[in-house]
Amino acid sequence: MPAIPASTLKTYALRLRPGDDLRQQLLAFTQANHIAAGTMLTCVGSLTVATLRLANQEGPTVYKGHFEIVSLVGTLSTNGSHLHLAISDSTGRTIGGHLLDGCRVYTTAEIVLGALPQLEFGREPDNTFGYQELVVRPAPRPAPRPAAAPKRKK
Repeated sequence: MPAIPASTLKTYALRLRPGDDLRQQLLAFTQANHIAAGTMLTCVGSLTVATLRLANQEGPTVYKGHFEIVSLVGTLSTNGSHLHLAISDSTGRTIGGHLLDGCRVYTTAEIVLGALPQLEFGREPDNTFGYQELVVRPAPRPAPRPAAAPKRKK
């Protein structure tokens, strides 16, 4: 396995409100903050609708009711994100899968996410199964600023 560069961690904390779409808000936050490599650190809250792609299924499965968010994990990037959500119902039954658009916040979603500024995540096809899989690279270095011209004395 090739050596992967390390990065410092910058953290963000946010709260989503009733009716917000969980995935859409996370992707919008990622874009707005130019997060090229990020990760979910924690998320707790509740949903009234959960839309998941279950393991080895092609399309979405929609659940309606009241659910607790018991886990939200994954990677975030302006170049493509990959998130998994686990929810539980009033009996404690828990189900999880790929987070899709259409997960509606019931009371709140309290989120802490981390950005890795020295890295950049990308997605490229993996020939094993043909899925777009994670590629980790060092972040491009910012272009050096041109030196300021010396001031002329009058």
